[in-house]
Amino acid sequence: MSIIGKEIPEFSVQAFRNPNIETVTKADIIGKWAVFCFYPADFTFVCPTELEDLQTKYAYLQERGVEVYSVSVDSEFVHKAWADASPNIAKIQYPMISDQRHELADFFGCFCEAEGRAYRGSFVINPEGKVVTAEIHDMPIGRSADELVRKVDAAQFVAEHGDRVCPAKWKKGEDTLKPGLDLVGKL
Repeated sequence: MSIIGKEIPEFSVQAFRNPNIETVTKADIIGKWAVFCFYPADFTFVCPTELEDLQTKYAYLQERGVEVYSVSVDSEFVHKAWADASPNIAKIQYPMISDQRHELADFFGCFCEAEGRAYRGSFVINPEGKVVTAEIHDMPIGRSADELVRKVDAAQFVAEHGDRVCPAKWKKGEDTLKPGLDLVGKL
């Protein structure tokens, strides 16, 4: 059963947002765009490269009204220790959620019971709290923040222009398509 269109459930979790610990709830998500990026574990190898890559796009996403949340089953205190130990993670400005009971990972379908960790899942949530994009990778396969940003841009464009769609590799500012019989068999 697809996660697309499902509304995020009520939740309340702790997060490390350098230099503080804060609580993140569903109320923080509603009314704006959000990105949830699950990763297997702190103090690993691929994870810091992804989180740092995402940080390079954070200011752009903030300008677009998007909050970013990285999520693992590590505690908020482990997130802090990782930021203290790693120069790449020390740069992170977005909240790093602790999902120790894997409630969020379970909802998004990206928790691996056998490993006790989350797969690399990336999800875009619209202001109504509904999932509009979903992507899950196996643990050893890193993701691209550029592609995630492209998906956010496309989701926001489609939400604003309901009669238009974004073709493959579409980037903000490029031509879109207006579905209709005149396009059938012409593309």
